[in-house]
Amino acid sequence: MTQNLAFVFPGQGSQAVAMLAELAQTFSIVEETFQQASAILGYDAWQLAQHGPEEKLNQTQFTQPVLLAADVAVYRVWQQLNQAEPIYFAGHSLGEYAALVCAGAIDFADAIKLVAERGRLMQEAVPAGQGGMAAIIGLDSDKVNVLCQQAAEGQILSAANYNSPGQIVIAGHTDAVNRAVEQAKSVGAKKAKLLEVSVPSHCLLMQSAAEKFISVVKAMTWQQPKVAVVNNVDVAINNEVSAIQDALIRQLYMPVRWIEIIEYLSQQNVDVFMECGPGKVLAGLNKRITKDIATQSVIAESLRLALIPQ
Repeated sequence: MTQNLAFVFPGQGSQAVAMLAELAQTFSIVEETFQQASAILGYDAWQLAQHGPEEKLNQTQFTQPVLLAADVAVYRVWQQLNQAEPIYFAGHSLGEYAALVCAGAIDFADAIKLVAERGRLMQEAVPAGQGGMAAIIGLDSDKVNVLCQQAAEGQILSAANYNSPGQIVIAGHTDAVNRAVEQAKSVGAKKAKLLEVSVPSHCLLMQSAAEKFISVVKAMTWQQPKVAVVNNVDVAINNEVSAIQDALIRQLYMPVRWIEIIEYLSQQNVDVFMECGPGKVLAGLNKRITKDIATQSVIAESLRLALIPQ
């Protein structure tokens, strides 16, 4: 019986030194995808993905193109195996770009250029040490929003990622984030933890980057997606190129609504979520959002299929 698949692509936080090493040993398309990216980027993306250093891999201007290459490489492996086509795509933050590449909305080479510039503009927008992010565990979205309002004290602070029930990431000025972390337990949070990130994503500190990003997005060649992509900012499926572009620009300074994305897909006759990228971050989030639909690893399933005699 054919299953309805929704492919979900992870964003920053899924990268790790030596990611996709086992997959690359079995499928040459993995390194070939990174070679394509390297030719555009001007540095060896595969070398960085395999050997680091970790500090460099975690700098957003490097993380974004390298992780995009990883997500797309995993999907290309799936295609090589002639497996079932997905009926929906969605990507968490940066993962939305991989979803759009795999849906045929933008060419891989253009997307690499796009996210490399996105990462550069984001890094440039907030000087080091002036912005931060933190994970708040055990509070619902309303309480997190109130916490942000109280801790902001005139600075920028807001929810950045609605990841799963009871796990929300906040972003803003460093001092405001620190105040929120200090105050979180007193308002009922189980845990509040500063994240090691180089930029405060998905908050108004990224608005200047978004304004500069407009011309970069418009300069690329776009097409209507061949597979429906549920976007981050509106939890909507856009087929018009202008609407896709607008959503990507707003995504820089608006929150990722992952809980709503998974809830929406759960109502669309999806049987299985397939995590298309390194790690199992989305599998963990999805399990907390819906118990009814499993999330499988495309990497694990591809390696399993490769062992089956043809």
